[in-house]
Amino acid sequence: METNNFNMDYSVIQSNEEIRSQSRKQLRGAWGKMAFAFFVYFSINTICTYAFSERSPLYNPVLDSLLKMVYIILFGPFYMGFFAGFFLKRIRGQEIKTEYMFDGFNYFLPSLITGLLMILFIVLWSLLLIIPGIIKNIAYSMTFHIMYDNPEIKPLEALRKSEVMMKDYKMKKFLLDLSFIGWYLLGFITLGIGFIWIYPYIWLAEANFYENLKHKKPVEISETDGRPA
Repeated sequence: METNNFNMDYSVIQSNEEIRSQSRKQLRGAWGKMAFAFFVYFSINTICTYAFSERSPLYNPVLDSLLKMVYIILFGPFYMGFFAGFFLKRIRGQEIKTEYMFDGFNYFLPSLITGLLMILFIVLWSLLLIIPGIIKNIAYSMTFHIMYDNPEIKPLEALRKSEVMMKDYKMKKFLLDLSFIGWYLLGFITLGIGFIWIYPYIWLAEANFYENLKHKKPVEISETDGRPA
């Protein structure tokens, strides 16, 4: 059910400052739900990546490897349902519920393949130098937002469409990410607890960034052109 579109003008490219300001407005009345949803994700992430790692007194090499593999498998569905869909619902004035963060599992196989391909391509580009890896990471950053809006899209096409959408806007996205450095420091100062409230703000900003590009710079790519460059 739509309740509010927050009156943001997506027909023109907004400044990063305006995107952050709009995201703070969208947190009002929903920060608690978003913080709880992130806590659920954080708990799953912690179990999968740290509970049985070498840093844990519960260390078990078999369980550690198994859970890390589980995390890699869950990466795509979580990104599609939570980091993309959950926050797009909010900026579009729709109702949000914690269970919506699992929506990506309705498209488990395509989101899984997309996540694995994204990791693979970023790693391969990073083998050249760290900078190309960072550039590709930014270029692919809209992939799961695109998948959420177009669940029938093929994995390679979604990656390619993100690259086209981000053309000329990678530096803008990099500067937006960089502008949250103070918030990241605050999260570390609070021993990570602050991230439960900080990350929803950051992901709302990313959702607004996508929504802005989607309306200002629509991208159409045929299925035969779905090749990551």
